[in-house]
Amino acid sequence: MRAPTLPDPLAALRVALFALCLAAIGGAHAAAFDLAALTQQLAQVRSGEAVFVEDRRVQQLDQTLRSSGRLSFTAPDTFVRETLKPRHERMAVVGNQLTLSRGNRSQTTLLDSVPEAAVIVEAIRGTLTGNREALERYFDTSVQGSAEQWQLELVPREARLRGQVTHLRISGRQGQVREVRMTLADGDTSVMRIEPVTGEAAARP
Repeated sequence: MRAPTLPDPLAALRVALFALCLAAIGGAHAAAFDLAALTQQLAQVRSGEAVFVEDRRVQQLDQTLRSSGRLSFTAPDTFVRETLKPRHERMAVVGNQLTLSRGNRSQTTLLDSVPEAAVIVEAIRGTLTGNREALERYFDTSVQGSAEQWQLELVPREARLRGQVTHLRISGRQGQVREVRMTLADGDTSVMRIEPVTGEAAARP
């Protein structure tokens, strides 16, 4: 009867090292979905339309205000938000030009002359169009999740802007933005839920 052989310690070590290498490779793949990967994915969608419902919690009023309407964007730099309820308002941004309309009145100004508006516009427009340069210019960023379901945290770089907007959290699936959560420095918060629409649905209010 043959005596049992003892395991080769070098062979066991090789197996252990191989397992560690596989774990390291797996960890690298898991961490690969970052801002570069997210914006590349978003940039593949060149235009889109959606409906939104936004709930804003106002501390001073101790109540939640709801608005709803439509969003549209066209890469590289066009973004339109049209509020239909509770009253009709329209904000259109093309490049550095911002136009606000209410009723029969409208006003056009340069976006960078109103940095409080710029930080919000660039957060949403930059994410919708996958503009990594714009996002990194205005925000410290962090990305969680995967290409299927992701979350982007944006914190304004400048203290002056953080005096208006503390941070934004944008969530989405694949190449679509589905929710924008914003916390203002005065304690107000807003949650905008976005539902992409296509075809005939995009034409309906």
